[in-house]
Amino acid sequence: QVQLVESGGGLVQAGGSLRLSCAASGRTFSSSYAMGWFRQAPGREREFVATISWSGHSTYGVDSVKGRFTISRDNAKNTVYLQMNSLIPEDTAVYYCGAKRTTQTGVILTTAGVDYWGQGTQVTVSS
Repeated sequence: QVQLVESGGGLVQAGGSLRLSCAASGRTFSSSYAMGWFRQAPGREREFVATISWSGHSTYGVDSVKGRFTISRDNAKNTVYLQMNSLIPEDTAVYYCGAKRTTQTGVILTTAGVDYWGQGTQVTVSS
């Protein structure tokens, strides 16, 4: 079992920045886990934002955040980050961290691929 706890959300003006963190605990030391960030806006389905492999060598992001968001991880701290710059009101959502047990190069591209979810952190971007 893996527990995920997100932090770093908040209220920010358009053009501002936030850094989300997701700390993992539990059975993380004996397996490789791909990590991903997803978001869910009111009235919409949860959607993929970005993912990173266990090795950190593979990263992918949805087109709408490319050039603005950066995903990274520190396996020594069992933590994955999402640096969000140039935020726009359309980024407003609850952001969720997800983990999937996979190979060292595997990634998560869909909500169906997630084995474990965090509780979410609210990000609100005002115009």
